[in-house]
Amino acid sequence: MSSATTGAALNAPPMRRSPQQPHPSVFDTRITRLFGILHPILCGGLMWLSDASYVAGIVNAGGMGFITSRSFATLEAFRAELKACDALAGGRPFGVNLSTSRHTEVRLADYLAVSLEMGVRFFETSGRAPADDLIRAIHTAGGAVIHKVPLVRHALTAERLGVDAVAIVGMECGGHPGANTEVPAMLGGAIAAERLRIPFAIGGGIGTGRQLLAALAVGADAVVMGTRFIAAEEVTAHEAYKQRVVAADERASVIAFAENPALGGAWRVMDNATAREVRRREAAGLRGFDDFSDLIRGTQLLDRCYREGNPEAGMISMGPGACFVERIEPIADIVGSIMSEAAAYRDRLRRIGSA
Repeated sequence: MSSATTGAALNAPPMRRSPQQPHPSVFDTRITRLFGILHPILCGGLMWLSDASYVAGIVNAGGMGFITSRSFATLEAFRAELKACDALAGGRPFGVNLSTSRHTEVRLADYLAVSLEMGVRFFETSGRAPADDLIRAIHTAGGAVIHKVPLVRHALTAERLGVDAVAIVGMECGGHPGANTEVPAMLGGAIAAERLRIPFAIGGGIGTGRQLLAALAVGADAVVMGTRFIAAEEVTAHEAYKQRVVAADERASVIAFAENPALGGAWRVMDNATAREVRRREAAGLRGFDDFSDLIRGTQLLDRCYREGNPEAGMISMGPGACFVERIEPIADIVGSIMSEAAAYRDRLRRIGSA
């Protein structure tokens, strides 16, 4: 991994296991066919954590993951990470996350160009609706785009723009659920099933096979899981942080900036000392970036939490699905248990449906 990487190469490298045999396919959906994957499980881009190790772990387990392009300060570091992911995934296809609303010194078009040059054809876009030229460039190269949105009305806009699929995240979503602090994932999925024509996934608080089955039952083609995997062995972060996730229950996350779109809007994070100080300042009426910059800088999270192991430092994106994380284990084991449970509960429904 390149030493120029700003987010992926942390002090202690993760345990890298050779790819295990993935769980056999259980469900065939429009999204499993779109991405050519065994399981309807997508892991969206996680800032600083979606590196080669993590994404290859998801891909090798039968799902689809997306390397977060803006975690890398230079195109050279980004290119090196794509090469590393290709090697770890044994040539299996993987994706890249392109944020359309956050800017770095590297242009979005340049991240896309390098991705296409390196053979990536699957893209997750997040933020503002992706521009026509971005979608056109990906489609011209034979690629596919899934756009992440907080509400069905945004999904309809993305559908009109020509994306291939959408991921709709509910209020339970760790990180940024956008403008959505009221609509849970399953409700959003049920609404989407009535209004969308393109394939869609739903995410937010999902961490079990039972929930995956429920998502498919309401009409979704896949689920988006992030929090469920953040303590996996392949995640390049300090063990103390992972142990904090393991200890979390369904009440261990809070929302900040829900009424402050100038700072990116709602942000669901781990309930730690930093989040409590942010909420204290909000309650005191502070609203500007400078009022919070010492707490919300990405390097605060990257350096002090992910690298040094202080889970009280930084705004740590995490949803209530952390309650399903019981141990630090390989991604393949997590996916395997989720799919085994989904199959078991599918069979249970068949039994009780014929009673």
